[in-house]
Amino acid sequence: MKAIQLGDLALFQSSDHKTYLQPLVAGESLQTHRGIVAYDDLVGIPWGSKIRSHMGTTFTVNKPTIRDVLLQIRRSSQIIYPKDLGYILLRLNAGPGKTIAEAGTGSGALTMALAWAVGSAGKVISYDRREDMQTLARRNLEKIGMADRVEFRQKDLGEGLGKDPLDAFFLDVPNAHHYITKIRPMLPSGIPFGAILPTTNQVSALIQVLQAENFTNIDVCEIMLRFYKTNPARIRPMDRMVAHTGYLLFAAPMPLENSEADNLDLT
Repeated sequence: MKAIQLGDLALFQSSDHKTYLQPLVAGESLQTHRGIVAYDDLVGIPWGSKIRSHMGTTFTVNKPTIRDVLLQIRRSSQIIYPKDLGYILLRLNAGPGKTIAEAGTGSGALTMALAWAVGSAGKVISYDRREDMQTLARRNLEKIGMADRVEFRQKDLGEGLGKDPLDAFFLDVPNAHHYITKIRPMLPSGIPFGAILPTTNQVSALIQVLQAENFTNIDVCEIMLRFYKTNPARIRPMDRMVAHTGYLLFAAPMPLENSEADNLDLT
């Protein structure tokens, strides 16, 4: 891995485990009550190095992973957590060159994960009716250089989707069951479909509509993740954990007669 350079995005962690995600801008510095670290002083040192602030506080400086970025992004709404995002990417079969649509941009956590997965040859289409949400998501993506992989469409999902040949589709909107009949004709048969829902009654409502609209292979799950304290003499669970964040539902649309989506040339 290359040494630290100005313009990089860096993750600082203090000795008491406080983290700061910052772009390294010439002439600027990390300023905390634990002291100041000048970015110019970091140029050329290896990632993972320990440094000291002007007050003597020790920081490590690492190249952030996509998980680090997702946990630190600016948000104005609840984001989908990394513990769920990894499984979502697998179930959507997200990978380089794919075209994946989502509805419910929010602060852009899933948008960012999808953009990372599809790579520079792929495309993410993100629908949201709120301009402010998409503006925030775009800024978050620009921060890591992935905004060019996403096409933002400010549109109410009740108006349906475009006619894009999709490889997968994900819903993160309130009352997702209200929109299935509108978007169903534009979903190619067999593609992975997913949704995240906060309550069991919304899961039930969505399952009923999916069954009526000829979806198959319906799965529902939730993912728990518990961390452990890393003291070798006293390994034990952390006192707190992120438990329930949402119910994940996955399915696949079966062919519909005279479906526009199923008549698209997907080669």
